[in-house]
Amino acid sequence: MKVIAYEILSLLCVTLIGSAMNVELKKPTILVSVLVRNKGHILPYFLSNLERLDYPKDRISLWIRSDHNSDNSIEILKFWITSIKDQYHAVFTEFEEGERKYPEEDGVAHWTDQRFNHLMNMRENSLNFARNIWADYYFSIDSDVILTNPNVLNYLISKNVLVAAPLLNSAGLYSNFWSGMTEDFYYKRTEAYKPILNRENVSCYSVPMVHSCVLVDLRMQDSDFLTYLPSNIPNYIGPNDDIIVFALSALRRNISLHICNEDFFGYISQPLEENDDLSYDYQHLLNIKMLELNRGFSLYLSEKFTKYVTIPQKDSLVFDNIFVINLKRRPDRRERMTKCFDELGLDVEFVDAVDGKVLNESFLQHIKFMPDFKDPYHQRPMKLGEIGCFLSHYQIWKKIIDNNYQTSLILEDDVRFEPFFRQKVERVMSEASKVQNWDLVYFGRKRLRDQEEPWVEGAKYLVEAGYSYWTLGYALSLSGAQKLLDAKPLTKLVPVDEYLPILFDKHPRENWKGYYPKRDLVALSADPLLIYPTHYTGEEGYISDTEDSVVIPEEIIVREDL
Repeated sequence: MKVIAYEILSLLCVTLIGSAMNVELKKPTILVSVLVRNKGHILPYFLSNLERLDYPKDRISLWIRSDHNSDNSIEILKFWITSIKDQYHAVFTEFEEGERKYPEEDGVAHWTDQRFNHLMNMRENSLNFARNIWADYYFSIDSDVILTNPNVLNYLISKNVLVAAPLLNSAGLYSNFWSGMTEDFYYKRTEAYKPILNRENVSCYSVPMVHSCVLVDLRMQDSDFLTYLPSNIPNYIGPNDDIIVFALSALRRNISLHICNEDFFGYISQPLEENDDLSYDYQHLLNIKMLELNRGFSLYLSEKFTKYVTIPQKDSLVFDNIFVINLKRRPDRRERMTKCFDELGLDVEFVDAVDGKVLNESFLQHIKFMPDFKDPYHQRPMKLGEIGCFLSHYQIWKKIIDNNYQTSLILEDDVRFEPFFRQKVERVMSEASKVQNWDLVYFGRKRLRDQEEPWVEGAKYLVEAGYSYWTLGYALSLSGAQKLLDAKPLTKLVPVDEYLPILFDKHPRENWKGYYPKRDLVALSADPLLIYPTHYTGEEGYISDTEDSVVIPEEIIVREDL
């Protein structure tokens, strides 16, 4: 560690001297190592984002290897290299054309000993290549990583540590670091993992394992002891696994591996299970695209790669129609949702929401409000936005009846979809189809009160819904729409997320339920939920067109005892 400290001090001195002399120093040189196998679906995004890294390309050399492919990975790599080769300092490639399997390999996700040995040798070759060309840094990045932050190289270099990795997110708890390691050198989940992953505290943390996207400072002397080959580690007793060998070679020399979460850097695709095929990898890419859309961005794709990317054909899943409620003055939400539906392959009907801001006194005279209603939290009458929200759902219920739709999905425009959304919807609705006379299935909601919600008999994904708020998304049957209309809610109006639990008889306010004597709506809920809000109250970017509206003036509320 003294040697490392001395080297860092020396580098700082050189930088300070250069600054004092007003001399502009060149950026350090970097060898970027990329290994590719069957990644034709993700390569357009991987390469697009790699190319736009904010770092001088003439200070970067590329080392790319690809073999054993059954897709068009090499075609895409060659196409890209032809377009950029003159921009980088150098490009070193080696491609093996044609599909080939390792002995005893059963499927693309099955790892044999020979496959591990081949991978370890390739990684070691790339590391030694970087040393031999006197590169300042070695940057190993797997082709299932998408770096959305163009500043990542500058950031990692600024940390002045021997080994650093940017925290990468996935559609789950998987990431590119371990917070613990078992006695036999395998993955161990610790209490430190989630706080780092969720960026509850931000820093560069010393951890026992980083992988898939790693920067090594080759100028530091101890970097010579890093290796991917077990044979280079005396008395090695760990498994033949490239990332474990690398981590243990660092451990032998007390070299710290750092995972840095001080910014959002990008994504990593979840690894395939042993029996998975490439279709699962395509789904993992879709999940990443949806995560980026949830953040308010589209995954960057260079125009040159559009010919390699296809949008799925659209359908309405298992429903007769999918309705999406959107305010005309919120085209930003419509645009984001449209991109989500393009990726999910969903054919939807956008419905113009009733805008509470344009409701006037003349219109409101045609609505009667529940005499006893006061908002449970703020003790106020309804807001104009709540009236507009109710009427927006109400007009869809009427459309369902008018068109005789047997099953429909109703979505609001400020939602995010859970990973594997299509597959989960099919499972939930398959179970719902076995429930006699179901009316409504919540896909997203805010569960209120600590109440028991029994599982639907024989179901794995459905519970009987209790008192709930929010109408983010729900499936509605023809009979359910008829019940919602037959109760004549415009004669005793309450917010729609109070109205639904009244009709399925799970509302805690007995006096409110008294205004609706027929409460036989059969309401279920997906568990776990399939839809969540894009933002929660108080979060940056949170906007509520319902809450940000005005309260109905007392003098224009028409009430009747019904």
